[in-house]
Amino acid sequence: MVLSAYVFGNVSLLLHSGIGEQYDPATQRGTVGKNYCYQLSRMGVTMFFEDRNFNPFMGAPGTQMVIDDFDADNFDHGSLGFLGGAIITCGHGDGRPISYRPTPAGTPRWGSAWKKATARVVTSTLSTSACPARTTANRHNYLDLDPTYKDQLGRPLLRMTYNFVDNDYKLSEYCMSKAVQIAKDDEAHHLGRAATATRRLRHRSYQSTHNTGGTIQGTDPKSSVVNRYLQAWDAHNLFIMGASTFPQQVAYNPTGPLGAMTYWSSEAIVNRYLRSPGPLVHA
Repeated sequence: MVLSAYVFGNVSLLLHSGIGEQYDPATQRGTVGKNYCYQLSRMGVTMFFEDRNFNPFMGAPGTQMVIDDFDADNFDHGSLGFLGGAIITCGHGDGRPISYRPTPAGTPRWGSAWKKATARVVTSTLSTSACPARTTANRHNYLDLDPTYKDQLGRPLLRMTYNFVDNDYKLSEYCMSKAVQIAKDDEAHHLGRAATATRRLRHRSYQSTHNTGGTIQGTDPKSSVVNRYLQAWDAHNLFIMGASTFPQQVAYNPTGPLGAMTYWSSEAIVNRYLRSPGPLVHA
């Protein structure tokens, strides 16, 4: 049996099926729902130029320039007081005609003045952004079944408990300061206001769909849900695929390693498990 229902579906189905123990942040017992993490990607600074044409309508996330200098352990954290880092990107992830409408500070939000401003700068604007590993997994962020709210079948809905912690703010401020310095060095005519992490998570606008954790991979059934082959500790014929098996969030999008882990698990199922069903041990 392969469970591959995205992060929230995987956790919800396990809990409703009674497979594994729901994580309790007070006692830190249980593993299902543990280590929920989230990648926030809407932090950056907009650069307004006078004499450039960047053709934003041709942009795509894969065409952006990226540096790893301030990602993960690629720099000295000794005196900074936080863990993790961010990739810093420059380019156009999109240039959609309705949603992409950058304007300089002081521009009216509607009317003829807004129309003139957005028409003037829409092709000559560029952004430098910091895409951080938004959360280092901690005991306070997790998924569980809601004690109050239920779905149309009377089953408890999945509940997310999540907010930023001090490590997130320090990481955000440091990496954004590097992104802003890069933007200043690009000699833009005008810089927009740098966007950093707010004091509380807000979901009013899209930020990312890069959710991870909840059925994490590990070497000990006391602290993880699946083993190195993504096989559930509590049901040897169940294999869980997806980013829910990530113990930590990363600055890069999860699709690449997610695919690699799925191939890794599939090979173990075909060549080992089907030949001799049971718990897989490290070969």
